[in-house]
Amino acid sequence: MARNRCLILSSPSEVWGLLSDGHRYGEWVTGTQQVLAADPHRPDVGARLKVRVGAGPLTLDDTCVVRVCEPRHRLELEAKADPFGAARIAIKLVPWDEHTLLTLDWHALRGPGTRMHGLPVDYLVAVRNGMMLTKLARIAVREHEANQPQRPTAVGGGRGPRSSQ
Repeated sequence: MARNRCLILSSPSEVWGLLSDGHRYGEWVTGTQQVLAADPHRPDVGARLKVRVGAGPLTLDDTCVVRVCEPRHRLELEAKADPFGAARIAIKLVPWDEHTLLTLDWHALRGPGTRMHGLPVDYLVAVRNGMMLTKLARIAVREHEANQPQRPTAVGGGRGPRSSQ
């Protein structure tokens, strides 16, 4: 099993909004080339997301099915990418002050990944998932900052009043 954690400087509701929008999946999931179809009731249990993954001309279609959904707290997916089998992806969101501590666990369920399970495979998956969470965090923070009210800025060079003696 590969496990990643990331503190995201956005609220669990804001992060959940990104996780639950199937059409935005390709923005933060490393290796996604295109979202082919997203069930409109995602992230409800049973909802499917069909994506094309790969690098360059080497692609395959992947189906991601929601297995567990606890809004703003937990999302578990089963990613099926034949002929490579399937994996369980468990995402947990924990409020951390006004931010979000996100934990992502990845575990092979079926296929060759179950036989290659161990340090080398888990390390590679953890590196990929770390890149993915970094992208998710950047998007969440950018959108959080864009939704904040603008503060007035000082005019005149930023120095305080001068005193004369």
